[in-house]
Amino acid sequence: MGEYSPYRDITANRRLDLRKHGFDTGQRPGQRLSSLLYLVAMYLDYLLWTAAIVLTVAGLVGSVVPLLPGPILLFAGLLLGAWIDNFSYVGTGTLIVLGVMTSLAYLCEIAGTAFGAKRYGASRRAVIGAAIGGIVGIFLGFAGIVVGPFVGAMIGELSVRRHFGTAARAGWGATVGLALATAGKLALGVAMIGVFLLARFL
Repeated sequence: MGEYSPYRDITANRRLDLRKHGFDTGQRPGQRLSSLLYLVAMYLDYLLWTAAIVLTVAGLVGSVVPLLPGPILLFAGLLLGAWIDNFSYVGTGTLIVLGVMTSLAYLCEIAGTAFGAKRYGASRRAVIGAAIGGIVGIFLGFAGIVVGPFVGAMIGELSVRRHFGTAARAGWGATVGLALATAGKLALGVAMIGVFLLARFL
């Protein structure tokens, strides 16, 4: 008979759980693969909705973090959600509206950056520096999020013009432009999710 082993009970229980779902651990490799594919098909909707949610959340994060293509990721997540339902709830009209809002999110970024550059004389390097400073600032807490873009913009501007006062002014302009663009993209991102939910559940 042999000694009692708790591991045997755990293994037996796992096999019973798998068999409940149609996956027999005693099957041959080919049969086991078929059972595994059946399980995947059973839970495919859950996996797809999880992917859609991950893309949507990544899109919202990308509205704040410059390196991520936020609007595109957000639209991809919502499009996947519509596809899962075979476009029964979220149809062509809603997707066109979401596509337009995605384009507007990128226009917000361009407009905010242009405003900061034109209003305060920020160079392209200052704008890039503000974006990099914002990314670094995320890891330094709230103060880093506020100060990071300004410091990054100043460093970028000082690489073009050595005058500290001019660099400070341009740095402030780049920071204001980046903040406006981020606020616009985030607002549109939340609105896109709202439009999707209204179409899906109402």
